[in-house]
Amino acid sequence: MRRAGVIVFGVLVAATFAAFFVAQRLKSSPSVVQSLSFETRGTGNVFSPNGDGRRDRVRAGLTLEDADHVTLTWMDSNGDPVRTVVDDRPVAAHKRLWGVPWDGTDDDGKPVPDGRYKLRITLRDQGRTIVPTTSVLKDTKAPQPKVLSIGPRREYGPELMPEPGGALARVHFGPALDHARIHVFRTAPGTPREVLVADLRPGQKEWDWDGTTAAGRRVSPGTYLVVPEWRDLAGNVGTGVPLDRAGLPILKPATRLPGRGGITVRYIGAQPPVTPAKARERVEVQVDARQERYSWQLRRLGESEVRAQSTKPKTKTKVVFQAPGGNSGLYVFEAHTGTHSTRIVLPVQARRPVAGTVAKPRGVLVVLPYTTWQGLNPADDDGDGAPNTLALGGPARFFRVMAGNGLPQGFTEQEGPLLGWLDRSGRRYDITTDLALVLGKGPRLTGHQGVLIPGDARWLPARVRTDLRTFARRGGTVVSTGTDSLRRSVRVDAAKARFEAPTAERATDLFGARLRPVVTHKTDLEVFQEDPKVDLFADGPGLFAGVPAWEQTDRVGADADLLTNAVTQDPPGKWVVVASSFGKGLVIRPGFPSFAQRLASDTDPATNALMARMWTLLSR
Repeated sequence: MRRAGVIVFGVLVAATFAAFFVAQRLKSSPSVVQSLSFETRGTGNVFSPNGDGRRDRVRAGLTLEDADHVTLTWMDSNGDPVRTVVDDRPVAAHKRLWGVPWDGTDDDGKPVPDGRYKLRITLRDQGRTIVPTTSVLKDTKAPQPKVLSIGPRREYGPELMPEPGGALARVHFGPALDHARIHVFRTAPGTPREVLVADLRPGQKEWDWDGTTAAGRRVSPGTYLVVPEWRDLAGNVGTGVPLDRAGLPILKPATRLPGRGGITVRYIGAQPPVTPAKARERVEVQVDARQERYSWQLRRLGESEVRAQSTKPKTKTKVVFQAPGGNSGLYVFEAHTGTHSTRIVLPVQARRPVAGTVAKPRGVLVVLPYTTWQGLNPADDDGDGAPNTLALGGPARFFRVMAGNGLPQGFTEQEGPLLGWLDRSGRRYDITTDLALVLGKGPRLTGHQGVLIPGDARWLPARVRTDLRTFARRGGTVVSTGTDSLRRSVRVDAAKARFEAPTAERATDLFGARLRPVVTHKTDLEVFQEDPKVDLFADGPGLFAGVPAWEQTDRVGADADLLTNAVTQDPPGKWVVVASSFGKGLVIRPGFPSFAQRLASDTDPATNALMARMWTLLSR
């Protein structure tokens, strides 16, 4: 056994030396491959099989000194074979074998990793295997250009434009590669769209924007995103943020965009208060007119009389005035330069609350949906160029300038007409916001007979949801005039002054009523069921004609009992106007989006009568 082992060892040593001398002979022998080349349709031996139509394959070509049967195999950097592209093919001497493609997959059709690959040439007739030193690079990873900052400011948040004095927004990024471009998108308000594309030279690190479109016009106010794009040697195209097939930024919920490509264009803006001001007390409003001279006025909603105003144009950002006295109400603060204007709403609470006094009707608290106002405000908080809204998963800050014309989204269709009706008809009320209830500022639910929530309260702080349930269960009346309301919650972080973790839409609202999405289909609503203790439709004609859209209630909650409803005629029998008991209290929902707007018309007695009766129920 010991002698046999020695013999085997000797044979292996002899074979090793033989292979070494054969290899040395092959290296020193004249080349049997006259030429070898690779074609990737571009500069360098780089290809990128990613399906974009650019350099998706590498093609090999060779010419032999002598005729032979050829096998071509691609090998990875470890020398392991991954794909045979030619198997024992006869090739004539001095005749070029050309255009042999490889798509970067192995023999099983699976993509091989990015990296360097060499071609092994096997000549069967000569018994030779040749591995040239030339390699090709498979590279499918797109470059990742990133906006590092936008100046001249380098602060947290988006760059603000226009800059005082006309300074340009200077965009900083890493060295641009080949075919480099800059895109500017308007991401909010409205649907994202491209406003400008500019070419860059390779190696460029900065680009200036003057706030105009490709046609040279000033862009409108809004949130903008700067996105660099360039192509590497393999033909891979990379952008600073992901784009969809239409070439527009992909805004994913609760996801921050890479880089700091955000620019906010604002010609004048104002920041609304989060809590009600108290009558005849000092009020501060922050105004940003980009250091332009501006004037301002304060009017009660629906009135032409000016309650306070600037004595002369100013440039300072802080406006200070005394809140109007008298009854609680909603005021509109307007600031304007020579070319632009903005408006914000300012709730003012009377010094002595209505609740607990002898005034009648009494005890109604109007709760403005400030959380939803800011939750839908498409402002960029962190400078990534995407709007920070609760609809996109949040977080969203309390203290933000309102985008657009300054008024909350939907205000002119919802809260505005309803508050105007209350004032025109002489109703007295207390006023606050849902956020003020959480912060303990202004009037509270306790001590009021009824709570009126005008508009679409899409999100409510969790604490307010709980308190409203308790309020109704103990005998209070709650009227919610919006649609798609009271179905989502949000957490309030007072220390960071922001709304966080908005929940998804629930099938039921906070009182347990199961709601359907709003249907856009014109119909008449007729009274179907009436409880004499409520008499919700007692003073009206009992028919709401030509309602263009409506929100169906499938059922009231397990803790509630249906008392009164009005239903659709076409299709028949769908609950829309609903009143139900909840504990000792009452919950009423008109259920059609045009409700508040119809209050402004004297030709709609049914809606006006419904609002008057709801007010009576709120006040008793």
